[in-house]
Amino acid sequence: MFEKPVIDGRIQNIAPGFRAVSVHVDANSAGEGRFDPRLLAEACDCVLAGGPAWAETHLASWSDAYVRFGAKPNRTPCSAQALRKRVLKDGSIPTINPIVDLYNAISLKYAIPVGGENYDSYVGRPFLTIADGTETFDTVMNGEEVIDPPLSGEVVWRDDNGVTCRRWNWRQGTRTRLEATRGRMWFILEALETMPDEALAEATDALVEGLNALMPGCTIVSQTIAIAK
Repeated sequence: MFEKPVIDGRIQNIAPGFRAVSVHVDANSAGEGRFDPRLLAEACDCVLAGGPAWAETHLASWSDAYVRFGAKPNRTPCSAQALRKRVLKDGSIPTINPIVDLYNAISLKYAIPVGGENYDSYVGRPFLTIADGTETFDTVMNGEEVIDPPLSGEVVWRDDNGVTCRRWNWRQGTRTRLEATRGRMWFILEALETMPDEALAEATDALVEGLNALMPGCTIVSQTIAIAK
């Protein structure tokens, strides 16, 4: 069973137009498919051509939200903005592994933060909340494993053991990092009010289609999640 993610009601004050789609995957009985590398190349081409139409407006909304919780988006941008900047600078991004390449391609093509996590490493349900600064966050700096706690007031994803992603979707922790196409996985597509509803639905469909191609026979459960009242 998958536990539905929860969004802290205080997020309303930072990003009142926030909405997200949660995609849980059970690949324990899945077959071995493949990732079409053209998807990532085509997504990079889309960015280089100036697409999608809502990109600049949507990413500007993310920058505004980051400023509201005290982050500096020029230094620590949302994940979609960071990917886009790399493509505009270098013309492409390097491949990592099929599962990460897939959700990076969706993020680039639709100008939306998309995260992928190893759900089997979670303790309790994913929770988008505001940090008090005492939480743990496992990461790597200069090749060394370190604990880098979030700042008080920072928006984070966490579970019962600690933070899994800092500054909303800026940096993923090592504990729940997704590296293989086996077991249970969780993906999250995060949109603000300046992304069209139909674009969010199309991005979700594209991710699900890619997951089915990569892991044929997997079980996928998608659901929209809203800010808690």
